[in-house]
Parts: sequence; structure tokens; C-alpha cells
Amino acid sequence: MSAFIEAPASGPAQRYVQRMCRVIDHVYDHLDSTLDLDVLAEVACMSPHHWHRIYQSMYGETLARTVRRLRLHRAAAELAYSALPLTRIARRAAYPSLPSFSRTFKAAYGVPPARYRALGQHRSFTLQQPQPPGEALQVSIEPLPAMHLLGIAHQGSYMLIGRAFDRLFAHTAASGLLQHGPRCFGLYLDDPSRVPERLRRSVAAIGPFATPPSLPHAELQPYTTHAGPYATLLHRGPYDGMHASYRWLLGQWLPHSDYDAADGPLIEEYLNNPRDTAPSDLLTRIHLPLRVDGDTLPLHASA
Repeated sequence: MSAFIEAPASGPAQRYVQRMCRVIDHVYDHLDSTLDLDVLAEVACMSPHHWHRIYQSMYGETLARTVRRLRLHRAAAELAYSALPLTRIARRAAYPSLPSFSRTFKAAYGVPPARYRALGQHRSFTLQQPQPPGEALQVSIEPLPAMHLLGIAHQGSYMLIGRAFDRLFAHTAASGLLQHGPRCFGLYLDDPSRVPERLRRSVAAIGPFATPPSLPHAELQPYTTHAGPYATLLHRGPYDGMHASYRWLLGQWLPHSDYDAADGPLIEEYLNNPRDTAPSDLLTRIHLPLRVDGDTLPLHASA
């Protein structure tokens, strides 16, 4: 993306953005509740007759599909990283029975919930199994240029960075930033093995821009990554399975390579859209910064 279309920080477009951001926050905060369209129209301060068509036009999916996708995403994470009973996970995802939840989950993720928990990608790598079943992962060493990005900071579970992306898309769409098809990045600033989940920092970002962009809204911040070599791994599959890819990259590939990791953040680039792509077909590039003659590659906010 080479151009930035600057928009005023206030005005009709930003009023709509703020309304949609209130809806986004309400949906994420009330996934366990019945999300009535009339109530959400009040949250958005919009006409009940038109607001949902506006939402669908801005986000490319109905609210019902947004809620169903977010609940299934949360259910997949609970299957991967918790011992919650399947019936409780099904109820939290708002399915009346385990069979109905299993059918929907299998349609989205390719396998039923119990099999996903037992054999999913999150369980594919162990110290005794340095390569995953099937096709071996490939790591390439790529020199990445410095990238000027525009993003929204997120604190908390990395699995919930989608909330920051939804707010980012609302702001940038209203500012004309999305019409040139920017790339989407997640910047992960903390080691999850050392930092409590509630304190983990990440950034949902788009770009790159030719120069540090102007700010169409105070919630958005410019970020610049550092140029240098990165170990790049392509992950295929659900986002909750990426923990296994990281475990293999850092625990198997890196110790057997001739490289040392730098102190900079891990960068994920999302190559397709979870709104219109099955979880099993999602593609993500993982970039691990590497040391160059003892130097490190920290992320910094643009001046």
C-alpha cells in the first residue's frame, strides 16, 4: 500500500465509527448473552430499521454471523487450552445441544470438537516429535524492510486481538485507508510464558505505508518495525493452533539452526480473512526477528 488518504479526526464518518465501536465492544463483552438487534441499535444510537444494514455494509457480514464466528473461535480456544466439558463449551457457544454444536463446529473446523481437542494442531508438536505429521514445516530466512504501520494497541489474551482489529477496521474504513487493500499484521510484544495473560501487549496493525501515516483518530498509533533478517514460517489452520507452530519454531528449529533470536517482537501477517475463510484454510506468516552481530530489532512507536 503506497498511499494514505487523510480524513478529518471528527465529522459524520467518525460519528459512525464511534457508534460501530460501541457495538463491537458490546458484542465482545456480552458473548454469553442474547444479543438483541434492538438493544444493539440503542448501543449504536441508530435507527433500529437501518442500523444492521449499515453494520453489514461496513463489516461485510451480518451481526449474527459475527457472533457465531466469535463464539466458535472462543470454543476452539477452550477446546485447545482448557479442560472444560464439551457440554459446557457448547452452552457457552449458545448451542442447545452437543450434537448441534458438534455439527456446526465440524463444518467450520473440519473435525468434531472431541477430535479437535484430542488431535488438533495445538497438540501436533512435542519434544519427541520435531516435525509435524504430514508435510514438514519450512522456515525461510528473509530480510524484511522497515515497515510503517498504523495500529491499535491491545492488552490481554492474544486470542482476543480480534477486538482491536475490528475497531481498527472501523476507523480505517471511515478514513479511506482500506480501499488500497492494506496488509494486516499482529505485533506481539511480550513472552506469554513470562507475562500474565491480562498484561500481555500486542498491536493490531495495517500497512505498510511509504511514510509514517497521519492519525485519523486518537486511538490509532503509528508503529515502525526494524529492518533485518527474520525467520519466516507459514502457518496453515486456525489461529488457536499457532501456539504449536511457535513451539516448534522456537523449541526445535531455532536450537538446531545457526541463528539467535533478537529481542524484537514476533510479527504475524494474516494472508486471508477469517470472515470469509474456513478456519482450516487460514494462512498466517510468522516472522521471528534474528540477531545481526549482536544487535536487536525492537519495535518502536513512530515519532
